[in-house]
Amino acid sequence: MPVEAFAGRYRLIDLIGTGGMGSVWRAWDLRRSAYVAAKVLGQHDAATLLRFVREQSLRIEHPHVVAPHGWAADDDKVVFAMDLVRGGSVATLLGDHGPLPPSYVAVLLDQLLHGLSAVHAAGVVHRDLKPANLLLDVTGTGRPHLRLSDFGVAGLLDEPRMTRHSTVLGTPGYIAPEQLAGADPDPRQDLYTVGAVAAELLTGERPGADGKLPHVDGPLADFIHRSTATDPSHRPESAHTAARLLAASGALPPPGTTPWTTTPDTPEVFDQLPPLPPPWTPTGPTTQPPPTPRTPSPATPAPGTTSPATPTPAAPAPSTTAPATPSPAAAGPAAPGPAAPRPAASGGERHEREAAGGGRSSQHPRAATTAPNDLQTITSSPPASRQHSATTADQPALGPNRRRLLVWVATVSLTGAIALLGTATWLLLT
Repeated sequence: MPVEAFAGRYRLIDLIGTGGMGSVWRAWDLRRSAYVAAKVLGQHDAATLLRFVREQSLRIEHPHVVAPHGWAADDDKVVFAMDLVRGGSVATLLGDHGPLPPSYVAVLLDQLLHGLSAVHAAGVVHRDLKPANLLLDVTGTGRPHLRLSDFGVAGLLDEPRMTRHSTVLGTPGYIAPEQLAGADPDPRQDLYTVGAVAAELLTGERPGADGKLPHVDGPLADFIHRSTATDPSHRPESAHTAARLLAASGALPPPGTTPWTTTPDTPEVFDQLPPLPPPWTPTGPTTQPPPTPRTPSPATPAPGTTSPATPTPAAPAPSTTAPATPSPAAAGPAAPGPAAPRPAASGGERHEREAAGGGRSSQHPRAATTAPNDLQTITSSPPASRQHSATTADQPALGPNRRRLLVWVATVSLTGAIALLGTATWLLLT
């Protein structure tokens, strides 16, 4: 593969998005053998790192929620992976189509509220709902399938806050009034944002930074009005209650129906990801055959010379009584006779004799002598020193990726302890 796997697990393929906390890549998970979306953390401080760790710790399994299912660290880079959603976001659909039909919007809101019910049940408040964080699976003109994502600024109920009360988290225009004032996380803040998003999907107009929402008429007007009430006590008390209010509006079509397909301009969710670069295919990387080993060809003697390893026999004499004796000049050096046995040489001694003899070794009589600039043929028996090196290289060793991961985990633990200690000290002093 052209790129080394991140932390030995995730092979980053191509960049598909960027955000405030880092970049999002399409990646191949070697453990799951599947494509995933890998979020790589960029420049970070202690607070950002802790928020990143908190986001990857969420394990909310729901068909309308995209939550991390794995993470890894390598040197100063951190990544966590989640399901790869190919249809873009609701913001992409809104930009391509414009205002959406009420029945289509009602289906999106119903799925969003079901996902929020699972999120709130886990004690989490998203705090940054907006069309860009609502992802879509590829469904064409059929019923959309929404998935809530990006829990980077999510707040946990009944836990110490990671920011001061003067710090506002979220996107202007989608923030509830009490959240803008620095209130603690509350599920009803997400319900306010649901109403603001609904108004934008119906009109194509983004809510103002001052909290002013576009005017909406039709069956969803009452749902939007109650969800975006200034007083949190006037909003639905939970996402489940808001879903019942949406169903009572009459805008939600029956399951399995697609009334928006009868309109002249039907919303359609396309595959928004670019084509996979080679050697990647929709089912994974292509299987490349192993390279065919190259067999060294015999060395060709230089013109006008003969090889001592292949003596040339002399032509037979025309006599009928006895064969002619080969001439030394024509036949080349005679084949060596049996030599007296001697002790086997070690690898080092054999290399020294080979170097002294111009690269020829008495242990390998098949090695041919060539011209000075020609390559010598490779002998069939590797030296003993090479065999020992290969055996040593096959022994397992502690990889550098594992050591870096252990160092990073220790650093994160120490940083978290320092941050929590600082928060506790600040709370005691104030």
